This record gives sequence, structure tokens and C-alpha cells, in this order.
Amino acid sequence: MTSTNDKPEKKKRLHPQHNPQDKVQAVLAVWTNRCKPAEVCRQMNVNWITLHYWQRRAMEGMLQALENRVNLLKGQALSPRLQQLLQHQLQHQNLPRLSNRLKQVQQKKIASSPLDAAKTG
Repeated sequence: MTSTNDKPEKKKRLHPQHNPQDKVQAVLAVWTNRCKPAEVCRQMNVNWITLHYWQRRAMEGMLQALENRVNLLKGQALSPRLQQLLQHQLQHQNLPRLSNRLKQVQQKKIASSPLDAAKTG
């Protein structure tokens, strides 16, 4: 016998929806060094990119909230100086990780150089 409701079941979301308070608590836990980012991601069942996005939005929100109200009334969400500071922060946030990766690649290249020379010689 078939049921009268033959609609397929909806797929469950892989990542639960978090309310703004949960996101604030997660960001503040990382910013105040109460928890490591990996620990927050594991507890909230989100990936690192999601947590990074929350942090970036939190920073933008704080900057906007602290911006002079005159600039906001003129339609400027952030002053050019604050936009530049935020961009600078985002660019240099990944710099240590990129530098380490560059060192690894260079070390591998140096280590493989004598082998390449022996093959051609």
C-alpha cells in the first residue's frame, strides 16, 4: 500500500543555522583567546571559512557602528580610511601562512635540485 503523501522527504541541511547571538559568542571566544578557532568550528559544526566570514562581518559591523553618523547619513557605510584599514587587515591576515607555504615550496625545490642535476649529468 502506498501512502497518500508520496512527496519526497526534504534533505536535512549539513550545517545548522546559527542565530546571531551564537555567532557573536563564537567570534568573541576566538578574539578573546578563550577558544581556538578549530575548537569553535568543531563545537558549532561549521568550517573554518564560515567562522572567518563571521569574523570579517563582525569587524565590518563594529567599524560601521563606530563610524561618524554624518558619514552614514551621506550614504558612506565606511570612511575611506576605515575601508583601507579593513582591506590592509584582510590582506595581512593570511601573510604568515602564505610565507610558510612559500618556504616549504622553496625548500622542496632546493632539496630536489641535486637529484635533477644527477639525472641530467
